[in-house]
Amino acid sequence: MFILQVTLEKVLGITAFGNRALACDPRSGLVAYPAGCVVVLLNPKKNKQHHILNSSSGHMPAVRVWDVAERTQVAELQEHKYGISCVAFSPNSKYIVSVGYQHDMIINVWAWKKNIVVAANKVSSKVTAVSFSDDSNYFVTAGNRHVKFWYLDHTKSSKVNATVPLLGRSGLLGELRNNFFSDVACGKGRKAGSTFCITSSGLLCEFNDKRLLDKWVELRTSQATSLSVTDELIFCGCADGTVRAFSPVNLHFICTLPRPHCLGTDIATGCQPGQYHLFSHKMDARCPDTVAVSYDPASRWLSCVYNDHSLYVWDVRDLRKVGKVYSALYHSACVWSVEVYPDRVSDGRQPCLPPGSFLSCSSDNTVRLWNIDGHNTTLSRNVISNDLQKIIYMDNNTAGLLDTECLNSGNGEKADPQTSETRTGIRTMCVSPDGQHLASGDRTGTLRIHDLESMGEILNVQAHDSEILCLEYSKPETGLKLLATASRDRLIHVLDAEREYSLLQTLDEHSSSITAVRFAGKVRMISCGADKSIYFRTAQKSDEGTVFTRTHHIVRKTTLYDMDIDPTRKYAVIGCQDRSIRIFNISNGKQKKLYKGSQGEDGTVIKVQTDPSGLYVATSCSDKNISIFDFYSGECVATMFGHSEVVTGMKFTNDCKHMITVSGDSCIFVWRLAPELTISMRQRLSDLKQNGKPVQKTPPHKPCNLSDKEVEEEGIEEEDEEERVSPYMVSGCSAGEDTGWYLTNIQYQSK
Repeated sequence: MFILQVTLEKVLGITAFGNRALACDPRSGLVAYPAGCVVVLLNPKKNKQHHILNSSSGHMPAVRVWDVAERTQVAELQEHKYGISCVAFSPNSKYIVSVGYQHDMIINVWAWKKNIVVAANKVSSKVTAVSFSDDSNYFVTAGNRHVKFWYLDHTKSSKVNATVPLLGRSGLLGELRNNFFSDVACGKGRKAGSTFCITSSGLLCEFNDKRLLDKWVELRTSQATSLSVTDELIFCGCADGTVRAFSPVNLHFICTLPRPHCLGTDIATGCQPGQYHLFSHKMDARCPDTVAVSYDPASRWLSCVYNDHSLYVWDVRDLRKVGKVYSALYHSACVWSVEVYPDRVSDGRQPCLPPGSFLSCSSDNTVRLWNIDGHNTTLSRNVISNDLQKIIYMDNNTAGLLDTECLNSGNGEKADPQTSETRTGIRTMCVSPDGQHLASGDRTGTLRIHDLESMGEILNVQAHDSEILCLEYSKPETGLKLLATASRDRLIHVLDAEREYSLLQTLDEHSSSITAVRFAGKVRMISCGADKSIYFRTAQKSDEGTVFTRTHHIVRKTTLYDMDIDPTRKYAVIGCQDRSIRIFNISNGKQKKLYKGSQGEDGTVIKVQTDPSGLYVATSCSDKNISIFDFYSGECVATMFGHSEVVTGMKFTNDCKHMITVSGDSCIFVWRLAPELTISMRQRLSDLKQNGKPVQKTPPHKPCNLSDKEVEEEGIEEEDEEERVSPYMVSGCSAGEDTGWYLTNIQYQSK
């Protein structure tokens, strides 16, 4: 089996929870931060990204060292049992210090080129930050009621191969001993003997060379999170988008930097960027809180991450006239769905959105419009993002735009993925085939319709008693304009989009949550759900209008999680709990094929998606991996990994060049498909267009060993309905099998 190359081209997201997950390289100007299980290396000036993907398997936490230029792993250091809260290079590049989660309680000092621990000790407090001294002789850890100085004995470390005890001395905190110290940075230059800390309550503190808390100043903020120290400046990240600069010599206040955008800003209105006052802020407007700051002394740029998952790079060469070098704004919570805007809208109407546009919806209660093609858009360019064109806010509650885990995950541990489950937010969406309307459904059962030309809301109705799990518009060739809504409340509503979305019919056959509903040719409707049932229905004309009547009812032994219809409208492709893909003939309801839908041996197939030509089907598994299979043979042709949570949505782009995936990790990944895949898909699309009907030809891939009663393309339906998953051999290692590795720490090696 030959696996084709799929390349991660663009990441629209950031999951940096603090300074331990943001770093600047003074030699290249690159800014590094995590997005799920990927490290993004951003060139802010050129708006170019490179990516480091963890391809290692296994569940042991590891400190990984990467060659930035080659983007290859050069060391893997495994000693921690539960997870790693922070890491740091020593300035002389000989050592790496790693601090485990509080369950682990271990601090390790690595001679990383030899892959050995030269010194170690236990720590009794929750540690959130670590910083090496300028001379590499000691480092300092900070956390809950904790500032501790750890000393390296270089003579022992270099000569003895065994691990020696790490000598630690507590900082003398005095009256501040009950504070939470959220960040620490050792002084530089003439202040190399000092150590600076900030408390979450808003104090900037200085320890002298005797470990004594010598002096402190108030930051005048409700919360302080992050610190960046040079020999000339101290930058403190605070609440409400505030960053304050101080002198390390005497802790005198110098200035406050510009704040980022206000929460709830309509970025599509655009604004003329000034040099200092980039945005005009209303008196009662709130900005996102600063969660990470990192200073690049070479370019004199300051990178800031905020808790609405936005990133700004400020030019601070002149603190009286601060300018913006780069900014980006991403979803702050689980992204549930992605929709590609149709390339050819029906009814001969003008498209509302430019080519290459796609939309995403999230638990942060927004729908966001993206365009990464660089086309001249119908929406005005904005000063906040090069990729994000518009944010549709579903309500005025700006608190939902903030990732509270950014500030609450002071222990350095991975946030609970269930947190996003409890939030309100947009759960699913669908664009009408004519490109005019966007339907979205939220977790409370509210259905909204937006006009994509004006971006205004034209309908808001409580359609269901619980969350809407699927929305689907009927196909243009049916001559009808219907919208089906399916929910956890076990009901399907069929609405007439031509008559202001009036209710045509409610279907209540399912006995559990409905996971997918799809329309097919000749006005057929197929639905599946957690009750393990598939219902096939056909539209009938009646005095009341169009109604759907059941024609087939299939029950399987496994939960059915997602469904897609192939472009010929002949087949329904269903992803199942037992990691299988089941393909059904829509006209007679019989199962046609059955093959493995995941490369791994664990998990569940969560999502399935066919490409525009119908040659391939993509699946996402609960093990966080993505696979692309030959639709007819079941052979795996490509695999992808990099999300740190379950992939909740996938779409192939109209030009067959890319696939877009979205995830519970709040990130959107844009993958470039192998040229072989693109060429095959485009050829099939051309054949379909010329013939005006499905191509009766087996694609040029070796078929896998399916059951005896199944043949290549058309196959023979299983007469006995017996279910069998036919195994096939996979050569080599399944790359990225463990994407449970979650990157929380980044630091550049000093030179």
